[in-house]
Amino acid sequence: MTENISTYREAEAYINDIPKHTGKNSMENTRMFLRHLGNPAQNCKMIHIAGTNGKGSVCAYLCSVFNEAHISAGMFISPHLVTMRERLVAAGKEATEEEFMEAFYLVMDKLAKLPPELKEASYHPSFFEFLFFMAMVFFERAGVEYVVLETGLGGRLDATNAVDKKELCVITSIGYDHMEYLGSTLPQIAAEKAGIMRPGVLTIYPVRQKEVADRIEECARAVGAKTAPVARSAIKEIKIQNKTIDFSLHLHYYDYIGFTVSTSAVYQVENAALAVRALEQLGDERITVFAMQEGIRRMAWAGRMEEILPSVYLDGAHNADGVQAFLETVKSQPCMGNRKLLFSMVQDKQYQDVIRELALSGLFDEIGVVALSCSRALPLDVLEDSYRQYTGFVCKAYGSLEAAFYEFVLGRNDEDRVYIAGSLYLVGEIKALLRRPRHD
Repeated sequence: MTENISTYREAEAYINDIPKHTGKNSMENTRMFLRHLGNPAQNCKMIHIAGTNGKGSVCAYLCSVFNEAHISAGMFISPHLVTMRERLVAAGKEATEEEFMEAFYLVMDKLAKLPPELKEASYHPSFFEFLFFMAMVFFERAGVEYVVLETGLGGRLDATNAVDKKELCVITSIGYDHMEYLGSTLPQIAAEKAGIMRPGVLTIYPVRQKEVADRIEECARAVGAKTAPVARSAIKEIKIQNKTIDFSLHLHYYDYIGFTVSTSAVYQVENAALAVRALEQLGDERITVFAMQEGIRRMAWAGRMEEILPSVYLDGAHNADGVQAFLETVKSQPCMGNRKLLFSMVQDKQYQDVIRELALSGLFDEIGVVALSCSRALPLDVLEDSYRQYTGFVCKAYGSLEAAFYEFVLGRNDEDRVYIAGSLYLVGEIKALLRRPRHD
Protein backbone atom coordinates (compact mmCIF):
# COMPACT_ATOMS: atom_id res chain seq x y z
CA MET A 1 0.00 0.00 0.00
CA THR A 2 3.00 2.27 0.39
CA GLU A 3 4.85 1.54 -2.84
CA ASN A 4 3.57 4.75 -4.44
CA ILE A 5 4.22 6.93 -1.38
CA SER A 6 7.85 7.89 -0.96
CA THR A 7 7.82 11.54 0.17
CA TYR A 8 6.35 13.56 3.01
CA ARG A 9 4.12 15.50 0.58
CA GLU A 10 2.72 12.26 -0.83
CA ALA A 11 2.01 10.94 2.69
CA GLU A 12 0.31 14.21 3.60
CA ALA A 13 -1.80 14.00 0.42
CA TYR A 14 -2.81 10.41 1.25
CA ILE A 15 -3.95 11.40 4.76
CA ASN A 16 -5.85 14.42 3.40
CA ASP A 17 -7.70 12.11 1.02
CA ILE A 18 -8.80 9.71 3.78
CA PRO A 19 -12.24 11.35 4.31
CA LYS A 20 -13.11 10.29 0.76
CA HIS A 21 -13.06 6.58 1.58
CA THR A 22 -13.87 6.17 5.25
CA GLY A 23 -16.41 7.34 7.80
CA LYS A 24 -16.66 7.37 11.58
CA ASN A 25 -15.41 4.12 13.09
CA SER A 26 -16.68 2.49 16.25
CA MET A 27 -14.65 2.95 19.42
CA GLU A 28 -14.17 -0.82 19.61
CA ASN A 29 -12.61 -0.90 16.13
CA THR A 30 -10.37 2.03 17.04
CA ARG A 31 -9.22 0.20 20.17
CA MET A 32 -8.72 -2.98 18.17
CA PHE A 33 -6.45 -1.25 15.65
CA LEU A 34 -4.49 0.39 18.48
CA ARG A 35 -3.91 -3.10 19.91
CA HIS A 36 -3.01 -4.30 16.41
CA LEU A 37 -0.31 -1.60 16.42
CA GLY A 38 1.03 -3.11 19.65
CA ASN A 39 -0.43 -0.43 21.94
CA PRO A 40 2.48 1.97 21.31
CA ALA A 41 3.41 4.36 24.15
CA GLN A 42 1.32 2.29 26.59
CA ASN A 43 3.99 2.71 29.27
CA CYS A 44 3.92 6.51 29.04
CA LYS A 45 2.01 8.55 31.62
CA MET A 46 -1.05 9.84 29.76
CA ILE A 47 -2.65 13.22 30.43
CA HIS A 48 -5.91 13.54 28.50
CA ILE A 49 -7.45 16.94 27.68
CA ALA A 50 -11.04 17.60 26.55
CA GLY A 51 -13.23 20.72 26.45
CA THR A 52 -14.65 23.28 24.04
CA ASN A 53 -12.07 26.06 24.23
CA GLY A 54 -8.51 26.12 25.57
CA LYS A 55 -7.55 22.45 25.05
CA GLY A 56 -4.52 23.19 22.89
CA SER A 57 -3.33 25.96 25.19
CA VAL A 58 -3.52 23.73 28.27
CA CYS A 59 -1.55 21.07 26.38
CA ALA A 60 1.09 23.64 25.44
CA TYR A 61 1.37 25.00 29.00
CA LEU A 62 1.80 21.48 30.38
CA CYS A 63 4.53 20.59 27.91
CA SER A 64 6.31 23.91 28.40
CA VAL A 65 6.58 23.16 32.12
CA PHE A 66 7.72 19.59 31.42
CA ASN A 67 10.48 20.98 29.21
CA GLU A 68 11.48 23.47 31.91
CA ALA A 69 11.67 20.61 34.44
CA HIS A 70 13.79 18.55 31.99
CA ILE A 71 11.07 15.90 31.71
CA SER A 72 10.51 14.38 28.27
CA ALA A 73 6.94 14.82 27.06
CA GLY A 74 5.02 14.23 23.86
CA MET A 75 2.03 16.25 22.69
CA PHE A 76 -0.72 15.37 20.21
CA ILE A 77 -2.85 18.36 19.19
CA SER A 78 -5.31 19.39 16.49
CA PRO A 79 -5.85 21.02 14.16
CA HIS A 80 -2.55 21.92 12.56
CA LEU A 81 -2.09 25.39 11.11
CA VAL A 82 0.40 24.88 8.27
CA THR A 83 1.87 21.37 8.38
CA MET A 84 0.59 18.06 9.77
CA ARG A 85 3.87 17.64 11.62
CA GLU A 86 2.67 20.29 14.11
CA ARG A 87 0.32 17.66 15.56
CA LEU A 88 3.18 15.40 16.65
CA VAL A 89 5.50 17.04 19.18
CA ALA A 90 8.19 15.53 21.44
CA ALA A 91 10.45 17.47 23.81
CA GLY A 92 9.09 20.73 22.43
CA LYS A 93 9.90 19.93 18.79
CA GLU A 94 7.49 18.87 16.06
CA ALA A 95 8.22 15.66 14.18
CA THR A 96 10.73 15.92 11.36
CA GLU A 97 9.65 14.74 7.92
CA GLU A 98 11.73 11.60 8.46
CA GLU A 99 10.08 10.85 11.82
CA PHE A 100 6.65 11.55 10.33
CA MET A 101 7.33 9.11 7.49
CA GLU A 102 8.58 6.39 9.85
CA ALA A 103 5.32 6.55 11.81
CA PHE A 104 3.28 6.75 8.60
CA TYR A 105 4.88 3.63 7.12
CA LEU A 106 4.37 1.64 10.33
CA VAL A 107 0.64 2.47 10.42
CA MET A 108 0.32 1.68 6.70
CA ASP A 109 2.11 -1.63 7.18
CA LYS A 110 -0.31 -2.65 9.94
CA LEU A 111 -3.22 -1.49 7.80
CA ALA A 112 -2.12 -3.94 5.11
CA LYS A 113 -2.20 -6.79 7.68
CA LEU A 114 -5.56 -6.29 9.39
CA PRO A 115 -6.91 -8.92 11.78
CA PRO A 116 -10.03 -10.78 10.49
CA GLU A 117 -12.53 -8.70 12.48
CA LEU A 118 -11.26 -5.40 11.08
CA LYS A 119 -10.88 -6.85 7.59
CA GLU A 120 -14.53 -7.96 7.62
CA ALA A 121 -15.56 -4.46 8.67
CA SER A 122 -13.51 -2.97 5.76
CA TYR A 123 -11.76 -0.91 8.41
CA HIS A 124 -9.65 2.10 7.56
CA PRO A 125 -8.66 4.76 10.11
CA SER A 126 -10.37 8.11 9.75
CA PHE A 127 -8.25 11.22 9.09
CA PHE A 128 -8.01 11.98 12.82
CA GLU A 129 -7.48 8.34 13.84
CA PHE A 130 -4.64 7.90 11.37
CA LEU A 131 -2.75 10.87 12.81
CA PHE A 132 -3.51 9.75 16.37
CA PHE A 133 -2.06 6.31 15.64
CA MET A 134 1.00 7.91 14.07
CA ALA A 135 1.43 10.10 17.15
CA MET A 136 1.41 7.09 19.46
CA VAL A 137 4.05 5.38 17.31
CA PHE A 138 6.09 8.61 17.27
CA PHE A 139 5.92 8.92 21.08
CA GLU A 140 7.00 5.31 21.52
CA ARG A 141 10.03 5.86 19.30
CA ALA A 142 10.87 9.17 20.96
CA GLY A 143 10.89 7.47 24.37
CA VAL A 144 8.93 10.22 26.15
CA GLU A 145 7.86 9.82 29.77
CA TYR A 146 4.60 11.81 29.60
CA VAL A 147 2.11 12.07 26.73
CA VAL A 148 -0.37 14.94 26.55
CA LEU A 149 -3.35 14.05 24.35
CA GLU A 150 -5.84 16.61 23.07
CA THR A 151 -9.23 15.27 22.01
CA GLY A 152 -10.39 16.21 18.54
CA LEU A 153 -14.18 16.24 18.98
CA GLY A 154 -16.08 15.52 22.17
CA GLY A 155 -14.45 12.99 24.44
CA ARG A 156 -16.46 9.84 25.02
CA LEU A 157 -16.27 8.69 21.39
CA ASP A 158 -13.07 10.49 20.44
CA ALA A 159 -10.29 8.34 18.97
CA THR A 160 -7.87 9.46 21.70
CA ASN A 161 -10.22 7.91 24.27
CA ALA A 162 -9.09 4.50 23.03
CA VAL A 163 -6.28 4.96 25.57
CA ASP A 164 -7.54 3.41 28.79
CA LYS A 165 -4.68 3.90 31.24
CA LYS A 166 -4.44 7.59 32.18
CA GLU A 167 -2.46 9.52 34.75
CA LEU A 168 -4.72 12.57 34.79
CA CYS A 169 -7.59 14.20 32.89
CA VAL A 170 -8.38 17.87 32.30
CA ILE A 171 -11.67 19.30 31.05
CA THR A 172 -11.38 22.91 29.90
CA SER A 173 -14.22 25.43 29.51
CA ILE A 174 -17.47 24.09 28.06
CA GLY A 175 -19.36 26.04 25.40
CA TYR A 176 -21.66 25.59 22.43
CA ASP A 177 -19.82 23.93 19.56
CA HIS A 178 -20.35 20.78 17.44
CA MET A 179 -23.88 20.63 18.85
CA GLU A 180 -25.03 18.27 16.09
CA TYR A 181 -22.73 15.64 17.63
CA LEU A 182 -22.46 16.56 21.31
CA GLY A 183 -25.90 17.81 22.35
CA SER A 184 -27.86 21.04 22.45
CA THR A 185 -27.32 22.00 26.10
CA LEU A 186 -24.16 22.70 28.08
CA PRO A 187 -24.76 19.78 30.50
CA GLN A 188 -25.15 17.41 27.51
CA ILE A 189 -21.94 18.70 25.95
CA ALA A 190 -20.16 18.47 29.32
CA ALA A 191 -21.24 14.83 29.67
CA GLU A 192 -19.70 13.98 26.29
CA LYS A 193 -16.44 15.70 27.27
CA ALA A 194 -16.50 13.92 30.65
CA GLY A 195 -16.44 10.62 28.79
CA ILE A 196 -12.62 10.75 29.02
CA MET A 197 -12.75 10.16 32.79
CA ARG A 198 -11.57 6.86 34.27
CA PRO A 199 -12.14 5.11 37.63
CA GLY A 200 -9.79 6.41 40.29
CA VAL A 201 -8.20 8.95 37.94
CA LEU A 202 -8.29 12.65 38.87
CA THR A 203 -9.99 15.18 36.58
CA ILE A 204 -9.22 18.91 36.78
CA TYR A 205 -11.88 21.34 35.51
CA PRO A 206 -12.80 25.04 35.93
CA VAL A 207 -15.93 26.01 37.83
CA ARG A 208 -17.87 28.39 35.60
CA GLN A 209 -21.54 27.42 35.18
CA LYS A 210 -23.12 25.46 38.06
CA GLU A 211 -25.05 23.20 35.68
CA VAL A 212 -21.83 22.19 33.94
CA ALA A 213 -19.96 21.55 37.20
CA ASP A 214 -22.89 19.51 38.51
CA ARG A 215 -22.94 17.32 35.39
CA ILE A 216 -19.17 16.75 35.49
CA GLU A 217 -19.41 15.72 39.15
CA GLU A 218 -22.33 13.44 38.33
CA CYS A 219 -20.32 11.76 35.56
CA ALA A 220 -17.34 11.40 37.90
CA ARG A 221 -19.45 9.64 40.52
CA ALA A 222 -20.89 7.30 37.87
CA VAL A 223 -17.45 6.03 36.80
CA GLY A 224 -15.68 6.37 40.14
CA ALA A 225 -13.37 9.18 39.03
CA LYS A 226 -11.92 11.80 41.37
CA THR A 227 -12.20 15.55 40.70
CA ALA A 228 -10.28 18.72 41.57
CA PRO A 229 -12.39 21.70 40.48
CA VAL A 230 -10.63 25.04 40.06
CA ALA A 231 -12.88 27.76 41.48
CA ARG A 232 -12.76 31.36 40.27
CA SER A 233 -11.62 32.37 43.76
CA ALA A 234 -8.43 30.33 43.24
CA ILE A 235 -7.24 32.97 40.73
CA LYS A 236 -6.56 36.44 42.15
CA GLU A 237 -4.75 39.70 41.46
CA ILE A 238 -4.99 39.62 37.67
CA LYS A 239 -2.89 42.52 36.34
CA ILE A 240 -2.92 43.12 32.59
CA GLN A 241 0.30 44.62 31.30
CA ASN A 242 1.16 45.64 27.74
CA LYS A 243 2.10 42.15 26.48
CA THR A 244 1.86 40.00 29.62
CA ILE A 245 -0.64 39.22 32.36
CA ASP A 246 0.32 38.62 35.98
CA PHE A 247 -1.92 36.61 38.31
CA SER A 248 -1.82 34.66 41.56
CA LEU A 249 -3.04 31.09 41.84
CA HIS A 250 -3.84 29.14 44.98
CA LEU A 251 -1.75 25.98 45.26
CA HIS A 252 -2.53 23.49 47.99
CA TYR A 253 1.00 23.31 49.35
CA TYR A 254 2.15 26.90 48.82
CA ASP A 255 -0.97 29.08 49.24
CA TYR A 256 -1.02 31.79 46.51
CA ILE A 257 1.86 31.83 44.01
CA GLY A 258 2.50 34.46 41.33
CA PHE A 259 2.54 33.54 37.62
CA THR A 260 2.96 35.43 34.36
CA VAL A 261 1.53 34.50 30.95
CA SER A 262 3.35 36.05 28.00
CA THR A 263 0.25 37.13 26.12
CA SER A 264 -2.42 39.80 26.20
CA ALA A 265 -5.16 37.14 25.94
CA VAL A 266 -7.10 37.28 29.20
CA TYR A 267 -8.56 33.81 28.60
CA GLN A 268 -5.09 32.25 28.90
CA VAL A 269 -5.04 32.95 32.64
CA GLU A 270 -7.64 30.20 33.23
CA ASN A 271 -5.89 27.81 30.85
CA ALA A 272 -2.55 28.35 32.60
CA ALA A 273 -4.24 27.87 35.98
CA LEU A 274 -5.72 24.53 34.87
CA ALA A 275 -2.30 23.38 33.68
CA VAL A 276 -0.61 24.39 36.95
CA ARG A 277 -3.27 22.69 39.06
CA ALA A 278 -2.86 19.53 36.97
CA LEU A 279 0.92 19.61 37.34
CA GLU A 280 0.61 20.11 41.08
CA GLN A 281 -1.63 17.04 41.32
CA LEU A 282 0.89 14.86 39.50
CA GLY A 283 3.08 14.98 42.60
CA ASP A 284 6.28 14.77 40.54
CA GLU A 285 9.08 16.24 42.69
CA ARG A 286 10.96 17.39 39.59
CA ILE A 287 8.15 19.86 38.83
CA THR A 288 9.13 22.68 41.17
CA VAL A 289 7.31 25.98 41.63
CA PHE A 290 10.10 27.68 39.68
CA ALA A 291 9.73 25.18 36.81
CA MET A 292 6.00 25.89 36.70
CA GLN A 293 6.48 29.65 36.78
CA GLU A 294 9.12 29.60 34.04
CA GLY A 295 7.25 27.07 31.90
CA ILE A 296 4.07 29.14 32.04
CA ARG A 297 5.95 32.36 31.29
CA ARG A 298 7.87 30.91 28.35
CA MET A 299 4.92 29.29 26.60
CA ALA A 300 3.95 30.88 23.27
CA TRP A 301 0.96 29.47 21.39
CA ALA A 302 0.31 30.23 17.74
CA GLY A 303 -3.02 31.77 16.81
CA ARG A 304 -4.15 32.61 20.34
CA MET A 305 -4.04 36.41 20.41
CA GLU A 306 -0.61 36.04 18.83
CA GLU A 307 1.11 39.31 17.90
CA ILE A 308 2.46 38.42 14.45
CA LEU A 309 3.54 42.01 13.68
CA PRO A 310 3.53 45.16 15.84
CA SER A 311 -0.11 45.73 16.87
CA VAL A 312 -1.35 42.96 14.54
CA TYR A 313 -3.00 40.07 16.40
CA LEU A 314 -4.06 36.62 15.21
CA ASP A 315 -6.74 34.68 17.12
CA GLY A 316 -8.68 31.52 16.30
CA ALA A 317 -11.94 32.54 17.98
CA HIS A 318 -14.42 30.34 16.09
CA ASN A 319 -17.38 29.86 18.42
CA ALA A 320 -19.54 32.07 20.64
CA ASP A 321 -17.56 31.45 23.83
CA GLY A 322 -14.25 31.90 22.06
CA VAL A 323 -15.45 35.21 20.60
CA GLN A 324 -16.56 36.46 24.01
CA ALA A 325 -13.10 35.70 25.37
CA PHE A 326 -11.52 37.38 22.33
CA LEU A 327 -13.64 40.52 22.79
CA GLU A 328 -12.76 40.65 26.48
CA THR A 329 -9.09 40.82 25.50
CA VAL A 330 -9.72 43.44 22.78
CA LYS A 331 -11.50 45.62 25.37
CA SER A 332 -8.53 45.35 27.71
CA GLN A 333 -6.08 46.66 25.11
CA PRO A 334 -5.92 50.47 24.91
CA CYS A 335 -6.03 51.83 21.36
CA MET A 336 -5.27 55.43 20.41
CA GLY A 337 -6.21 54.88 16.75
CA ASN A 338 -8.70 52.56 15.05
CA ARG A 339 -9.43 48.92 15.73
CA LYS A 340 -9.69 46.86 12.55
CA LEU A 341 -10.97 43.31 12.22
CA LEU A 342 -10.30 40.88 9.36
CA PHE A 343 -12.64 37.88 9.65
CA SER A 344 -13.45 34.55 8.02
CA MET A 345 -15.08 31.31 9.07
CA VAL A 346 -16.22 27.87 7.90
CA GLN A 347 -19.86 27.20 7.13
CA ASP A 348 -20.43 24.28 9.53
CA LYS A 349 -19.90 26.48 12.60
CA GLN A 350 -22.45 28.78 14.27
CA TYR A 351 -21.19 31.69 12.22
CA GLN A 352 -24.31 33.82 12.65
CA ASP A 353 -23.91 33.92 16.45
CA VAL A 354 -20.21 34.71 16.12
CA ILE A 355 -20.77 37.49 13.58
CA ARG A 356 -23.55 39.03 15.65
CA GLU A 357 -21.29 39.15 18.73
CA LEU A 358 -18.51 40.81 16.76
CA ALA A 359 -20.70 43.26 14.87
CA LEU A 360 -22.64 44.42 17.91
CA SER A 361 -19.60 44.69 20.18
CA GLY A 362 -18.96 48.24 18.98
CA LEU A 363 -15.23 47.65 19.32
CA PHE A 364 -14.22 47.79 15.67
CA ASP A 365 -14.02 50.83 13.40
CA GLU A 366 -13.54 48.74 10.28
CA ILE A 367 -14.31 45.12 9.42
CA GLY A 368 -13.15 43.16 6.40
CA VAL A 369 -14.22 39.68 5.33
CA VAL A 370 -12.55 37.19 3.00
CA ALA A 371 -13.39 33.63 2.00
CA LEU A 372 -11.07 30.80 3.02
CA SER A 373 -9.55 28.49 0.42
CA CYS A 374 -10.77 25.23 2.02
CA SER A 375 -13.85 23.26 0.94
CA ARG A 376 -15.71 24.16 4.15
CA ALA A 377 -15.31 27.91 3.58
CA LEU A 378 -18.23 30.24 4.18
CA PRO A 379 -18.92 32.01 0.85
CA LEU A 380 -17.86 35.63 0.59
CA ASP A 381 -21.38 36.92 -0.11
CA VAL A 382 -22.71 35.14 2.99
CA LEU A 383 -19.95 36.63 5.14
CA GLU A 384 -20.64 40.09 3.75
CA ASP A 385 -24.45 39.86 4.06
CA SER A 386 -24.20 38.47 7.60
CA TYR A 387 -22.37 41.60 8.75
CA ARG A 388 -24.38 44.08 6.70
CA GLN A 389 -27.69 43.01 8.23
CA TYR A 390 -26.66 45.10 11.21
CA THR A 391 -27.85 48.59 10.28
CA GLY A 392 -25.15 51.14 9.60
CA PHE A 393 -22.30 48.69 9.91
CA VAL A 394 -19.58 49.08 7.29
CA CYS A 395 -18.03 45.84 6.06
CA LYS A 396 -15.61 45.40 3.15
CA ALA A 397 -15.31 42.16 1.18
CA TYR A 398 -11.97 41.08 -0.31
CA GLY A 399 -11.45 38.71 -3.21
CA SER A 400 -8.20 37.31 -1.81
CA LEU A 401 -6.60 36.85 1.58
CA GLU A 402 -3.37 38.42 0.38
CA ALA A 403 -5.14 41.62 -0.74
CA ALA A 404 -7.09 41.82 2.51
CA PHE A 405 -4.07 41.17 4.72
CA TYR A 406 -1.78 43.68 3.08
CA GLU A 407 -4.43 46.41 2.94
CA PHE A 408 -5.22 45.94 6.62
CA VAL A 409 -1.58 45.68 7.69
CA LEU A 410 0.19 48.05 5.32
CA GLY A 411 -2.65 50.53 5.40
CA ARG A 412 -2.75 50.86 9.17
CA ASN A 413 -1.50 53.85 11.14
CA ASP A 414 0.97 53.44 14.00
CA GLU A 415 -1.83 53.95 16.54
CA ASP A 416 -4.15 51.35 14.98
CA ARG A 417 -4.64 47.77 16.15
CA VAL A 418 -5.44 45.05 13.62
CA TYR A 419 -7.15 41.82 14.67
CA ILE A 420 -7.38 38.78 12.40
CA ALA A 421 -9.90 36.36 13.90
CA GLY A 422 -12.24 33.50 13.11
CA SER A 423 -11.53 29.98 11.94
CA LEU A 424 -8.24 28.27 12.73
CA TYR A 425 -8.12 27.66 8.98
CA LEU A 426 -7.77 31.45 8.68
CA VAL A 427 -4.93 31.37 11.20
CA GLY A 428 -3.21 28.68 9.15
CA GLU A 429 -3.64 30.56 5.87
CA ILE A 430 -2.22 33.73 7.41
CA LYS A 431 0.74 31.74 8.76
CA ALA A 432 1.37 30.28 5.31
CA LEU A 433 1.07 33.74 3.74
CA LEU A 434 3.68 35.16 6.10
CA ARG A 435 6.13 32.42 5.09
CA ARG A 436 5.86 33.26 1.41
CA PRO A 437 8.21 35.72 -0.32
CA ARG A 438 6.50 39.05 -0.93
CA HIS A 439 7.00 38.80 -4.73
CA ASP A 440 4.79 35.66 -5.02
